[in-house]
Amino acid sequence: MKNDNFLTLYPQNLLGQQLNKYAKEIGGKNIFLQLLEAIRETQPHPLTERNCEFRFDLGTIKWKKPIFREKVSLLKHVRLVNKDGNIFPKKGIKGYKSIINLLRTLKPITFEVKPKNRKLGKGFTFQPFDIIDEKTTCINPLFESIFFSPVYQVKKILNANKKLIEIYEQKIKDKIGEVWEE
Repeated sequence: MKNDNFLTLYPQNLLGQQLNKYAKEIGGKNIFLQLLEAIRETQPHPLTERNCEFRFDLGTIKWKKPIFREKVSLLKHVRLVNKDGNIFPKKGIKGYKSIINLLRTLKPITFEVKPKNRKLGKGFTFQPFDIIDEKTTCINPLFESIFFSPVYQVKKILNANKKLIEIYEQKIKDKIGEVWEE
């Protein structure tokens, strides 16, 4: 069974807070979303850039090791077929060795995102995977958000906290109104 919305595997409020924090580090939500749009529009996939750098109008993403097209294709496949989020292969499955090699290749890579205008923020770094234990490896939700998830899903998560705040602000105003009427 395929999981087309990988980001639903994470607590949405926590993910929203993290994405908003990272967005602020490069100048805000709009710049973060422009980065995502630029990545989605680029063909071939930006991870396959030989110079290990992706530039967009308002900043850059850099990493140290080139990633071949086959690895990106395998990563896209693996992230979609594992409904529980664990991309570590079970022994004996078809492609076990290829997936292990993929994990070994990408695990040490650190991605560095920097805004073009350093006054907007200092940027941030992240790795592609979260290793839980010897048999559990998940894709970092930030890596997933930046390179793979549809922009509308990321935008929805970024704005979810805003809606939650509005709801609680309204509840507080209502309660204050009740107290003052008494």
